[in-house]
Amino acid sequence: MLKGRNAFLKLVGLLISLSMLMGIGIDAAASGTNDYLDSCNVGISNIIAPGSGSTNEEELEELKQTTEDEEEEEENKSDLVMADVKMALNVRAEATEESEKVGLLYKDCGGRILERKDGWTKIQSGDLVGWASDEYLLFDEEAEELASEVGNLIVTIETETLRVRKEPNLDSKVLGLIAQDDELDVIDVVDDEWISVDFEDDIAYVSSEFVNMDFHIDEGETMEVIKRREEEAAEAKRKAVITANEAIIAEADDVRLLAALIQCEAGSEGYDGKLAVGAVVINRVRSGAYPSTISGVIYASGQFTPALNGKVANTYNSSISDSCIQAAQEALSGMSNVGDATHFRRAGNHDGILIGHHVFW
Repeated sequence: MLKGRNAFLKLVGLLISLSMLMGIGIDAAASGTNDYLDSCNVGISNIIAPGSGSTNEEELEELKQTTEDEEEEEENKSDLVMADVKMALNVRAEATEESEKVGLLYKDCGGRILERKDGWTKIQSGDLVGWASDEYLLFDEEAEELASEVGNLIVTIETETLRVRKEPNLDSKVLGLIAQDDELDVIDVVDDEWISVDFEDDIAYVSSEFVNMDFHIDEGETMEVIKRREEEAAEAKRKAVITANEAIIAEADDVRLLAALIQCEAGSEGYDGKLAVGAVVINRVRSGAYPSTISGVIYASGQFTPALNGKVANTYNSSISDSCIQAAQEALSGMSNVGDATHFRRAGNHDGILIGHHVFW
């Protein structure tokens, strides 16, 4: 279907050209469009180039193809949008700076375009829906390029339990069982039957028949979620004060929680790899673009997969290696071997500081 005034005018031009080829007067061909043209103050001379008395079949075909190309381009436009900020972007209820703030879209977070108008875009990022200024957003190819750098593929288990295997075949050793709705980071799609995944910081394989694969991009947060997390953190601290010295308890909790995350993300890495993961968390706490507490960063929506699927909590309440605890303590003391990096992923198609099996940026 032709869209908008330009497409309509091209159709009018096509009708007029056909009428000339068929020897019919222009008045007859254009009679059905006079009212529209008058309302737009567009005369025949604006539709047909001055001095042209006829249009050949090649020109008609070219005009038709141009219109079809424009329609196809419009239909194929990406609805992906990415934040283009160093810290965080305010998302508002309406398309004005004065409107109520409904949430935050953090650095490297993305979402889907719902509507655009007057230099603003209405986005959906997870549970966050609202308007953001185009000045701080990336669209089309730029958005897709950033998403490919910071996003990652994730498989969600769609059966009650799924065997994770050492090799991509049914006779291979079973490394463990994954429960329904658990998530794993994808390393590669081996073939139609097998997908390699990051399992306990090592490469393993799952059957593609029992999983759903999605491309994951970090999501924004609503003000309700941010407020609730801050209230929970304040309540946890209040309870800690009741039982013991606030500073000691807070430090101990942070060390163990950070060590648990390090063990989940880099348990099989060397000490440098463990310290690097801890440093990323601390860099986020200090950056201002993320929550300002260890627990807030680790459990922020759409951030660390082991935190979201319950592995960090299980590790926190069980056994944590001494090297992970040491790495957490040193990261909390300010030590970093990755500068101010706030991201990491399995080494592959992203530039950055390579340590073990991960790249940091």
